[in-house]
Amino acid sequence: MTPPGPTQLLIILLVIVLLFGAKKLPDLARSVGRSSRILKTELNTKDEPADGDGTPPRELPEAGAGRETPRTESRTDTER
Repeated sequence: MTPPGPTQLLIILLVIVLLFGAKKLPDLARSVGRSSRILKTELNTKDEPADGDGTPPRELPEAGAGRETPRTESRTDTER
């Protein structure tokens, strides 16, 4: 399969402009750039250990673990 030529690229660009409109193209390009930047940073941080000393990151306790939650008694409409 050969790469697209200049005429084919121009037609693709024209179709994109017609589909999204000229006003939305800068916003679309900006969001694609942000998404690719986020993806790159996420891929780089997964390769490196979080503490930087070669040890795996420690897990945080779950919310509410180790604490007693006070029980509240619910009243029905007849008890009020």
